[in-house]
Order: sequence, then C-alpha cells, then structure tokens
Amino acid sequence: MSAEDIGDAETVRRVFERMPIAMLAMEGPEHRIIAVNALARELSGRAHQVGGTVAEVFPAALTQQVLAILDRAYRTGVTQKALEWRLQLEHDDGSRPESYFDIVVTPHRDDSGAVVGLSQYSVEVSDRVREREAERQRAERAERRYARARDVVVAMQLELLPGGLPVLPRARAAAGYLPADADTAAGGDWFDALALSDGRLALVLGDVAGHGVAASATMGQLRAVVQDRLLDDGDITVALAAANRLAGRLPAARGATICVAVLDPADGTLEYCTAGHPPPLLVGAGGPSRYLPATGAPPLGGGDHFPLGADRLAVGDLLLLVSDGLIERPGREYAESLVELANVAEDTAGDRVLRDSGLTVAQRVCVQTIELLLRPTGHTDDVTMLAVQRVPPPSPLGLSLTASTAAIGRAHVAVGEWLRALGASDKDIAGIRHAVSELVTNCVQHAYRGGPPGRVRLSAELDTGGEVRVEVADDGSWHEHPPAVTGGLGLVLVEQMVHQFRLRRGHRGTTAEIRHRITTPARLLIAERIGPSPAGEPDLLLVLDQPAAPAPRVRLDGPITLATAGFLATELQRFTLNGTRSLTVDLTGVTLLASAGVVVFQHAVRRAADQDGDLVLYAPAGSPAQHVLTLSALPHTTTDPHTGA
Repeated sequence: MSAEDIGDAETVRRVFERMPIAMLAMEGPEHRIIAVNALARELSGRAHQVGGTVAEVFPAALTQQVLAILDRAYRTGVTQKALEWRLQLEHDDGSRPESYFDIVVTPHRDDSGAVVGLSQYSVEVSDRVREREAERQRAERAERRYARARDVVVAMQLELLPGGLPVLPRARAAAGYLPADADTAAGGDWFDALALSDGRLALVLGDVAGHGVAASATMGQLRAVVQDRLLDDGDITVALAAANRLAGRLPAARGATICVAVLDPADGTLEYCTAGHPPPLLVGAGGPSRYLPATGAPPLGGGDHFPLGADRLAVGDLLLLVSDGLIERPGREYAESLVELANVAEDTAGDRVLRDSGLTVAQRVCVQTIELLLRPTGHTDDVTMLAVQRVPPPSPLGLSLTASTAAIGRAHVAVGEWLRALGASDKDIAGIRHAVSELVTNCVQHAYRGGPPGRVRLSAELDTGGEVRVEVADDGSWHEHPPAVTGGLGLVLVEQMVHQFRLRRGHRGTTAEIRHRITTPARLLIAERIGPSPAGEPDLLLVLDQPAAPAPRVRLDGPITLATAGFLATELQRFTLNGTRSLTVDLTGVTLLASAGVVVFQHAVRRAADQDGDLVLYAPAGSPAQHVLTLSALPHTTTDPHTGA
C-alpha cells in the first residue's frame, strides 16, 4: 500500500470518527460489529463494541425489536427505516437512559451481489419527540380550559368507553385503546371490567364493524346490554343471549364479535366464551404463555349457541383479551402475529423491555405491548387490549402518629403511596388523601385541646368489592366549634370528596370512617405521557414571586394544609402589604387545598376588600384547587387574568 493510500485511509477514518451521526458497521448474519464511531459510542454508553455481535453488546436490541429490523435488512437486502423509536440501552455504568432515535439500516453487498453486512445510521431525536409531546399536552390543557365543544364522534367515544376499571384485592385490571384514526378516535371496539357482587370480575372485549357515529352508537347499545346482564349474576350465556337478541333487531350489530370472561380472583377459576373473537392469551407467571382454546361460538346474529370454556389462573398469571386490530396488522400473517403477540406480552410482563415505567404489570403490558407491536407495522383498525392479573391481596395500611402538624404530611404521603401501589386513579388518590388530611387535621386541632398531644390512628384496607375503607381515630374528646373559629369546612369537604363518610363519637375518642370505590384508569393511548407520574409529592409549599407579570402576582406550588397554612397567611400579608395592594394568586401548582388553606384565603380576600384592594384567586378548570374553591363557594377565576388563557 502506498503512502498516499495510507494517508487516504487515515483521512477516511478521521471523517468516520467525527461524523455528527451515530454510525455502526456490521458483517455477517449475526451482525458482528466491525466499526463504530465516537458519537455511536457516546450515545450507546458502551466503550467496547468492536468484535461482538449486536445481540451480545446490546441485549436490549432483541426485546426492543431493533434486532428484527437488522435481520430483515440482511435477509431482504432492502434498506430499513425506524423513526422515533423509544429505546433503553444499558450503559457500561449500569444506567438505562431512555431516548428516541431515527434509525436507517443499509445492506452491504459483495461483488456477486450477496448481502454480507450492514451499516446502521442513528440520530437521536428525543428533544423533537418530547417537544411535540409537550405541545400536545399544552393543546389538551387549552382544550379543557376553554371547554370547547368536541366533535360529536369523539364525545360519543369518550362517553361510551369506561373511564376506569375496578381495583380488587386479588386482581389488577388494565386496558389500552388506540383508535384507527387519531383524528376521529371513534370505532366499534369496546371493553369493560365489572366487579360483581360475589367478588368475581367480569371482562368484556367486543368489536362492531366499521367506524364513526353508527359504529359507536351500536357499540354503546351492545355494551349496555351485556353490562346489565353480567351485573345481575355474572352469567355469560345469559349476557350473550341478550346481546344476540339485540343483534337480531339491530342490523349494524350483526357480525359483531365479543369475548367475555369471568374470573374468581379468590381461587383463579375462569369461565369464558369467544363469540367469533380472537381467543384470550394467558401469560404464565413462571412459564410460557398460551392461548386458551376458542369456544366455537359464532359472532352475534349468527346463531344462539354460546358454549363456555374453563381454565384457572395461578397467582401472578395474566389474562389478555385483544381485538383483531392488534393481530391483523399490515404485512403480518395471522399465525405469525399471534406468536409475536405472545412473545412481546411475555417480555413486557417480565419487565424486560422499557423498565421502571411506574405502571402495574397489567398496565405495563397494555401500554408497551401495543407500542412495540405497532412500531414496525402500524395499524389500520382500532386496537384494544384488556388485561387482568391475579395477585396476592395487598397488606392493609396502619399508622399510629403523634397528634401534631407533622402527622398531616405523613398521613397524606402514606395514603397516597398505598393507593398508588394499588393502581388507583389520580382522581381517587386526590379525593381520599384530601379527606384523610382533613380528618387528621381535625384530630390535631381539636381532639386533645388543653392537654398533651395524644395519638392519631390511621388504617386503610381494600375489600373484595373494590371499595377502600379508611379509619382515622383518636382517644380525645369531641368539641363543637362555631364556624367562625374553624371555617366549618373540613368535614363538609370530606363528605364531598368520598362516596361515604361516617363519624362515631364516644367517651373514649372519635372514629371517622370513609368508604370510596376506587378505579384504575383506562388508557386512551394517543394521550399517553412520556414517563410515569411522580411517585410522591413534597410536603413543602413554595410561594414564588412573578416579577415579569404585568401586575403583582405570585404562584403557589405544593400542598396547602394545616402545616403550611400559617406560612401562606404570612406570605399573603407580605405580598399584599397587609391587604392594601392588589394581588393575583396562581393556584395552578397547588396539589392539595385543605380547609385550613381555604380559611386563609377567606381572611385574605376579606382583608383586601376592607382596604379597597383586590385578591384574585386563579385556579385552572379541573385543578385540585378549583374543585375545592367551588365547593367552598370562594370567588375565583378559571381564566388567567393576565393572559386570558
């Protein structure tokens, strides 16, 4: 080789090393890495890659579908592209950062034209994806704020599908729904999970042909009939017979497919029927997945015989009901798609794909399985998945706290963590935590007046019907107080926040009991956020001055409880110059507004009015503060006074 050739090779090496895109060269069908540039090493977090295969260096490439597109490029000789794929690659330091990439895989050929290797070019596009997601979230908040009229088809779909699924002590349910057309979000798929009176759980997944208003209306009628019959006694054949009669009178319902399953979480016994519908998939806790045998029932309107199948779920087993939109994907044979679904469901159930999601197993399988399967193929029909996992019953919550202001924050956090572990919805968590905070505050303020601090006992449990029962008890004395002293709001707010509230008073103390049926959210996947919601909230209230605002304004972030109400009162006096200066208070970041905080605002509003000032409380529609201010009849605005938004 001449000096000139060596110089040219060195130039090529330097250019390759400094390229502003991540580049990887591979040879052979096992994709052995032969060259990697600096940016690829940096993004992958792996310093030593050359010589190993992609599967050896990046085990996650197998479960996250990257190896599949490499295999396809090598096998077909056609360039493959993957846009905005969410990946987690394990770095040398053990971390697993999550990023989005655009990936292009190009085949290399020898002189005879045979494929002998591949080149992979990757560009990280995380900022682009997250900015678009942030923009989507801003649009959603604007939609709620302005309460704009939705398209009638979207409104029907959101109304007809359940907003939440029951949470039972021995069963965790979840659902994921992805419409065929993100602009209309309406089709004929539906799902239901119903807590029956005997402790069993009924699962329904159905599919009416077509999209639009007609399909949604038909789906709504079928769902109502099946739900009504199942809630009577859980008899699958009775429910399907009723739906079949409706299909005989309603032409649009003929040919609808449906799968109904009834699980007894106590012993795992399962009955099911597949009326023209794909069979359920059982993902074993310690073994391979398997499809349950189809029962042979026809679609609705095609016959009146609905035979049942039976099986049993062990603790940890997961049952999946899916619509055919997830199986009949573009470019996939039916049998191939069934195998792929089972494999991906096993990986997501085992948390071997996108880890640390903050979701329950059932939620994780619904979200990640749909995402991973649709990455390479897309979808042309609605995609729906309903999952239930049989789990050990949760331990009840029990705390004994000193009746001080610190107990309020501890109870607030403990109840939130316990409910979040059950998979409860944010709305249920907020309501129950608020009620508990008010009840503990009541004990702290009144139970032991005139004496040393006593104890506050907090207990919580989930019954077989999916209802949370919480007790807050003390050993002190009950005192009646005029509204002028306490604001008279605490117990009133408790009654508004939960389904049932009962107070038992006695010589040995007072016990407050609340009952609230909790649900776990069903997920419309076009609205998914990036990353899990926070695991907890700080017991810290921030009062932030906003000097860039056109008029005096502060923003509050954090919980307003008895523990922080005194600080808030002092800060409001300071910013309003004891009521003589007008002030706007932005409550967007308030995570909890207890009655103690409402009293502070009442006094501040009154003080400002006495001094010819004006205290404006801004709480966006749907925020925790807006809900409490409405219940308390405290004047406020849901429109930003300075932007009009």
